[in-house]
Amino acid sequence: MKISEFFNKELIVTNMDAKCKEDVFDVLYKKLYENGFVKESYLEAIKKREKNFPTGLQLNRYNVAIPHTDPEHVVKPAIAVATLKNPVIFKNMANPLEDVEVSLVFMIALNEAHSQVEMLQQLIQLIQNDSLIDEIIREDGGDGIEKIIKQNSQKLTGGK
Repeated sequence: MKISEFFNKELIVTNMDAKCKEDVFDVLYKKLYENGFVKESYLEAIKKREKNFPTGLQLNRYNVAIPHTDPEHVVKPAIAVATLKNPVIFKNMANPLEDVEVSLVFMIALNEAHSQVEMLQQLIQLIQNDSLIDEIIREDGGDGIEKIIKQNSQKLTGGK
């Protein structure tokens, strides 16, 4: 399955004014829940998992977080996205003792455990592209971000 199939403009928030990662979780959860992608249990599950398994990634110009949780909290697969007006602190995935100032969040909701590895590989390829991250951060609407991701994910999967 191509990563582009998980993105939906209704699940994208740009220039979010969040004070902490919990604010981001709350807003993206609400989008996922109201659009029928996740169960009510998803929000608590994602917060609990983030405490035990941090998802902040230190990259070049902008840092990214990819919070996710177990499939039993998901109705149908999706990725919610938030670009942040000001970075918020996540713990570093590689070293949980370190803080990472995150500007872009991809909150993942997958309903099959085996699809997680393939999807994460595609997402990692996307976020390693500095110019693509710059484009996403600068975009001021869900339509634009969805289009950027779909165009670039086709390149990643060989135009499949």
